[in-house]
Amino acid sequence: MNSFTYQYPVKNYFGEGALHTALAAELPAMGEKVMLAYGGGSIKRTGLYDEIVAALQDAGKTVVEFPGIMPNPTYEKVQEGARIAREEGVDFILAVGGGSVFDCCKIVSAQVLLDEDIDDFEHVQDKTPTAFIPLGCVVTLSGTGAEQNNGGVITNEATKVKGRGCGRFFVPSYTAQPSLRRYSSGLSHPSERFSSHRGSGFGRRRSATPSHARRR
Repeated sequence: MNSFTYQYPVKNYFGEGALHTALAAELPAMGEKVMLAYGGGSIKRTGLYDEIVAALQDAGKTVVEFPGIMPNPTYEKVQEGARIAREEGVDFILAVGGGSVFDCCKIVSAQVLLDEDIDDFEHVQDKTPTAFIPLGCVVTLSGTGAEQNNGGVITNEATKVKGRGCGRFFVPSYTAQPSLRRYSSGLSHPSERFSSHRGSGFGRRRSATPSHARRR
């Protein structure tokens, strides 16, 4: 498959050299401070971390670290990312990894610009955030197509609820998917996201507690 770029509505850079193509095109619009978000140590072992940091620094960006995003990211981790982004005055979030990293960062991007708790805002007040820090995704593992949609699944350990969040007016600005070999484990979900807006709906909230006990 040849490398290519298309937008629907997320701008997608596919194939060999996609990361460099994406960064060359998108860096001018990413502001001065970029929060680099990722999970464990794999992006450092593969050299991807050094590659991205060098590109950001060569472009004059200040890199703010947000590491350690776990599978099934927690609400506490979202709040940690939002705090870092606020304190550092982050202009753009660059998320590197798979669906868990992207889900976490989508909720972070909304929480940063809210003066109240986003979980209460969405699930008690039944409101939807409309302001977000821009987000870009570098895909190292495809599965759910989280880089293509407007929702994030987060586990709130205090309430024991695993549920969706974010807003219907927000999707990542762009995604770079540099290696075709990474699609074999999860082709069906990304294909759904790429081909239909219907694939962008939120899933149902799931909980280990009865629905009447979830909220005050």
